[in-house]
Order: sequence, then C-alpha cells, then structure tokens
Amino acid sequence: MKLTTRLEIEYPIFQAPMAGVTTPEFVAASSEAGALGSIGAGYLSADETRQFIREVKERTEKSFAVNLFVPERVEMDPLYLRQAYEALKPIGKQLGLPFWEATLSESEFDGQVQVVVEEGVKVCSFTFGLPDEKTVRLLKGNDVYLIGTATTVDEAKLAEQAGMDAIVVQGSEAGGHRGSFAGELTLIPLDELLRGVVAAVQVPVIATGGIANKEMMGNALSAGAQAVQIGTAFLAADESGAHPLYKQAILDAEAGCTVLTKAFSGKTARGIRNRFITEMNEEVIAPYPFQNDLTKEIRKEAAKQGNTDFMSLWAGESVHLSTSEKLKAIIGKLI
Repeated sequence: MKLTTRLEIEYPIFQAPMAGVTTPEFVAASSEAGALGSIGAGYLSADETRQFIREVKERTEKSFAVNLFVPERVEMDPLYLRQAYEALKPIGKQLGLPFWEATLSESEFDGQVQVVVEEGVKVCSFTFGLPDEKTVRLLKGNDVYLIGTATTVDEAKLAEQAGMDAIVVQGSEAGGHRGSFAGELTLIPLDELLRGVVAAVQVPVIATGGIANKEMMGNALSAGAQAVQIGTAFLAADESGAHPLYKQAILDAEAGCTVLTKAFSGKTARGIRNRFITEMNEEVIAPYPFQNDLTKEIRKEAAKQGNTDFMSLWAGESVHLSTSEKLKAIIGKLI
C-alpha cells in the first residue's frame, strides 16, 4: 500500500514537526493543504499535548501526526552546569538579565504516549531515539502508525528492528536538531544517505533535509523515498507560528548562512549564524536538555525584545529559497 494511501494524505509531503514553532493553526493548515501536518510535541507536557491535539481536531478532520522526543538519560555534574550558566551571563546582561531562573525540565514521554492513544491519534513519530518494546506494543495495539528518525544507515536499521513502520531519513542539509541517537554524530548528504537507507531497509522511507522546490522533491522520490518531509520551506508561510522576526530572517537569508551549533540546546542543530552562536563558540556548553533549559529565558527575552542576535533561528541549507505565502501555495509549487 502506498504511504499516501495508508496515511490518508493527498500528497507525499510531511510537514516537519519543528517543536516550538508549530501551532494548531499551522498543523491543521498543512493537513488541509494535502500534506501530513505534524505536532511538534517534544517540549510539551502530557496535558499540553492533549490540548494541542484537540485544537488541531477542531480545525481539521484530516490526518495529522504527533512527534515526540525520546528521553535520554544524561548524568549532569552540578559544577559543570554552573559553569555553563556562568558562560551565558554576559549574553544575559546584554538583554537586561544579569540573573535568571533556569528550571530544569522533565520529560513526560510516557504520559504523552498515553495521550496519543486516548485521543485516537493514528500517526506518531519519534526523534532523538526509539521507543522501547512496551511503548511500541501499546501504540501498535491501538493502530498507531509509527515513524522513526535516522541520520545514518545503522540508525535506520535499528529503527526498522524496533518496529517502526516508516523512517524519516535526515540528511546533513536539514535545519534544526540532528535526530542522531546511535554512534558518533555523522553528517551525510541526503542523496547519499537516502540511497544507503533505501537499500538497507524494507519499510517506507521519508526524505528530509534541504528540500525546498519541485526538483529537489522529485529527486528524492526518484531515489526511492515514498515521501518528503519539509520544514524550512514552510517556516515563513502565512500560517506558520514562527516569530515574525524569525520569518523575516528566513526571507532575508542568503546561501551559506547556516551553521551547526550546540550553543542553544546542547544538541547539534543547524541554524542561521548570529551573535549568540559566535559568542558561545568557545564557551562551556551543558549537554542536552540542560543547555536548552539554561538558554530558555535568554531566547524568550530576545524574542520579546525583537533581538534576533540571541534567538535560535533554525534553518536548513536551502533557507534562501524560502518564500512567504499561504501553505497551500507553497505546497502547490512542490507538486
């Protein structure tokens, strides 16, 4: 069965989850335009995830997915955490935040999984790892289609072995966080990675990373992908929940403006180079999710002040091809 048929979507296009940017309006608009809308629930609590799902349902009767971050067990040295906080203080002062409270977050992954089941969501994707056997059994027992994320052939094989029904293959060109979870961080261009994964697994493959026009989408589908996942090219859409200045940064971006950094979250991610990334280049950075917790107030205050120097402007390598119009129009140009 074709992936579009199985997921009841018109086009072989997934809207990238983009936690922190997706809103109910954006997800619903993606689904209404014929793609698979996706809730970026990575930073939400179980109750917030339930509310978000219900708000999407109010806006569309079409298929949509929920994306969850698989929690990682990371031991943190309190002294190192203090050093990472101290390293951020010069930037905090520039924003009028000489001190700020950094509340350490706790994953509500298991509760979110239960919400997915209770709310009758039929597609659930995972980033930063794979759900355990018990979770897979629970979701599959409730007819939920499972999608993993892989950045290498080995990760794709692990995803298939874990029971994923399909795999999002993330090329090195992709914006936002790397979905890596096994072995050393490896950056493989999408076309090379796609060929390797399609040859190595039996489940459907979804290509993501720098896909911004009809030609790129066609190349991915010709190489064996059954669908593409698009993030950056949708970021400046009218319905996108991105901050207005973030959207403008996307539209003003030039080729070659993105870099990889751990500065904002402690996990490698691709975004538009700005002062924060440059100033934090040689500083102590806590591992994810601790660094993400430490920088949360800085990012929030920068957005409040309209200061893109210190905002996380996640974007893929094809950011310069992004346009500002209705999602339906953007998707129409891809088909």
